[in-house]
Amino acid sequence: MNQLLSCSIPLTATFRAGDILAFHGRDPQAVSERITANTLQKGMVWRGQAACLSVFFQPEQAEVQLLIDGAADDGDSQAAFDAMAYRMLGLTQDIEVFEAQYRDHPLLGALISQQAGLRVPLTATPFEALTWAITGQQISVGAAVSIRRRLILAADIRHSGGLFCSPEASQIAGLSEQTLRQAGFSLSKAQTLATLVELVEQKQLPLDAWVQKLPVEEARAALEAIRGIGPWTVNYTMLRGFGWLDGSLHGDVAVRKALQMLLGQTEKINEKDAKIWLEEFSPFRALVGAHLWSSLSKLA
Repeated sequence: MNQLLSCSIPLTATFRAGDILAFHGRDPQAVSERITANTLQKGMVWRGQAACLSVFFQPEQAEVQLLIDGAADDGDSQAAFDAMAYRMLGLTQDIEVFEAQYRDHPLLGALISQQAGLRVPLTATPFEALTWAITGQQISVGAAVSIRRRLILAADIRHSGGLFCSPEASQIAGLSEQTLRQAGFSLSKAQTLATLVELVEQKQLPLDAWVQKLPVEEARAALEAIRGIGPWTVNYTMLRGFGWLDGSLHGDVAVRKALQMLLGQTEKINEKDAKIWLEEFSPFRALVGAHLWSSLSKLA
C-alpha cells in the first residue's frame, strides 16, 4: 500500500520558483529529478522507502506531495514532511532581514536589487547535501553531476513512478569501494564517503537530529574530523542541507570569480582576501555567496 503525504505552502508574489527548479534540474539526463516549467519531481528515500517528491508551483502557492512506496508512517511523518518542504523551498531563511540590512550597500546593494527574494534551495536531506559536497570537491559542476548520477544508478533504488532515488547512508553502505570508483569517485573521495556512511549508520553523525537545531560548532568539529572533509565541504553542507546562512564560502572558486567581477579587479582574488571581504556580512556570509553564484549564472 502506498502512502501519500501532502501540504499547501503559501508563497509571496515575488517567490523565485525558478531558482528551486534550476537547482534540482542540473542533470540533463533527469534520472532522479524531473523538471517542467512549474513542477519538480524528485526521487528520494523516505525513512527507508522509495518515494517521489512533487512540488507544483502555482501563483503564490506551492502544492507539495510525497508518494511513498509502502507504509512509512510512524506518527510524526506529516510534521517531518512539512518541515522538509519548507526547508527545501528556503522558507526558513531570514532573507528579508538580510535584504533590509544590505540593500544600500555600495557593492552588494546592486546585486540584492537585481536578485531580490533570492533564497538558497536546499536538498531533501542533510546527507544528500553532504554527499553532493564531497562529490563536488575540486571538480566542475558538470563532472560532479555525472558522478552523482552514476552513484544514484549504482544504488539502484527506483520509485514505482520511474525515478531513481537519491540514496541515503544505508543504501551506499552496501556499495563496494570498487563500485564507488567505477561511479567516478577518486580513491580518497570513495574512502571519505565510506567513512561518512559508517559514522551515520553508527549514529555518531546525527544529521537528521541536527535538522531540528543545528549545533554549528559541534557539527563542524565532527565533520572536519573526517579525513577528506574541510571547511568548504562543511560550510556548503550546512548551507544546502540545513539552511545555515553564515558559512563562509571563500574557498569556492565561483564565489571568488564573482567577487572579482563585483569588485572590478583584474587579478584573481585569493581565499584569504575573499574570507576577509565576506566577514563583514556575518551572519549572512553564505547567502552573500549565493548572490555571487547567481550573478554568474546571468552571464552564462
